[in-house]
Amino acid sequence: MNLLDIKQYLVRVKMTSLAALCSYFNCDSELARQMLGHWVRKGKVRQCKKTANCGTKCVQCSPLVTEIYEWV
Repeated sequence: MNLLDIKQYLVRVKMTSLAALCSYFNCDSELARQMLGHWVRKGKVRQCKKTANCGTKCVQCSPLVTEIYEWV
């Protein structure tokens, strides 16, 4: 997995969770975050904010599932 692989994946799927990205590339979440950070700094990817209801009802979601990234 490299930066271009992540770019191509995000261009294709438009929006993904960190967990889905890690599963697709079979990688560690910290590595994926660092690589996504490159695209965030370039203004090509944005991290979507959680909704107001997120975390108020069940509090059982993994942070990896609620960490969503979008190609812009």
